[in-house]
Amino acid sequence: MPRRRIAALLAAALLAVGVAGCSGEPEPGRRTAAPTEPPKATTPAPRVPAGTAPSGSFAVGVRQLKLNRDGDRPLPVTIWYPARGSAGGSAERSAPAATGRFPVVMFSHGLNGRPDDYATLLTRWSAAGLVVAAPTFPHTARGGDGNVLDVLNQPADVSYALTRVLALDAKAGDPLRGRLATDRVAAAGHSAGGVTTIGLFTAGRDDRLDAGVVFAGTALGVGTAFAGAAAPQLFVHGEADEVVGYASGRAAYDRVPWPKAMLSLPKGDHGRALLTDGAALRVVSDTTVEFLRWTLYGDAAAKGRLPAEAARGGLATLDDRL
Repeated sequence: MPRRRIAALLAAALLAVGVAGCSGEPEPGRRTAAPTEPPKATTPAPRVPAGTAPSGSFAVGVRQLKLNRDGDRPLPVTIWYPARGSAGGSAERSAPAATGRFPVVMFSHGLNGRPDDYATLLTRWSAAGLVVAAPTFPHTARGGDGNVLDVLNQPADVSYALTRVLALDAKAGDPLRGRLATDRVAAAGHSAGGVTTIGLFTAGRDDRLDAGVVFAGTALGVGTAFAGAAAPQLFVHGEADEVVGYASGRAAYDRVPWPKAMLSLPKGDHGRALLTDGAALRVVSDTTVEFLRWTLYGDAAAKGRLPAEAARGGLATLDDRL
């Protein structure tokens, strides 16, 4: 089924069952954003202590983790991680992990996608010193049954997978034992994976998460009742997105009550910049790397580099409220 048709079905289905979640009415006991943007000085500060991210690049290893939530939700997870060896090559299967403790990013693929579709972006994150774990969802991945409503179950899938990934840090004999900074975790996702990611900070808030990156996402079905400790957010959206309208992503971004930024690509569509190596992907990958270096390593210099990375080549603009 063509991507546009699938995405239209997702939007229609989520609208039918989830309109209450994005109606703007606050949920009982949930914190919501004020109608107007608060002064920057009052924006909550992220909880990651000051630190320094690795200055060089790593080789990248890749492995698979076979998981199953509740016995009927198979969740194979692809894990990319900093590895020993020379940087710059392809990801090497089961390569020895590099020395150090590395933050974790949980990545959620889009509808009819798979983690490998995003390998160019995600291996760049790992080369920068991040462990990236990407579940393949049982119903919305390519080859699944296409049940678009199952997107609403995916935040819980990610939380389950995160628990299992973090447990590797203490698992005897595991190649990632002692290599995970288990207290520094972010979530990211594209399209339906962006919905999943927003859900992890709203209706399915996972308090272990320190930051989020939302690519071409919308709050449809999961709402904008952002809750819990301050978790900086970076939204990335093409202004020519033909599937998830830019205004929809912007509306979700506007409701985030924490430090935030939005990288807008005036000529960007729904996701080609994430899937095809080129100038736009380099701007997106470098900007997101600096955001994750700041939010997960506490690297203030990385935060300072964000505007320059976003402006490179004149391909994007940055609304910076960090």
